[in-house]
Amino acid sequence: MTLISPPPKKNSIPLIHSICDLYRKIYLVGLKIPKRDRLGICAKIESICLDLINLLISAAFESKDRKLSFLTIARVKTEILKRLVRLAHEIDVIKSVNYIELESQLQEISKMINGWIKYLK
Repeated sequence: MTLISPPPKKNSIPLIHSICDLYRKIYLVGLKIPKRDRLGICAKIESICLDLINLLISAAFESKDRKLSFLTIARVKTEILKRLVRLAHEIDVIKSVNYIELESQLQEISKMINGWIKYLK
């Protein structure tokens, strides 16, 4: 029995892959966090990350003149996400190793969003 791999995606956007990868990491970090924190700040972090995925996929399918509004909201949500991840680290919910990894990935995502916005202007 041979397995057939899916065809390559023609409109594959690295930013969407990065944010999905970030969500995977946030989800895995959340599994190791106590229930109280998992249902509090971690749930909010996951929710905002899922909102970002939604916004960026929506922006990818919008016309050029409508993308900017989605990306502007995504930029704000990315900054909120950075602050919440930093806060989770400061209150010892997220370990330093995980914080550094998440924060560096968030910085890269932020640069990609800002680059996309500059391209559209």
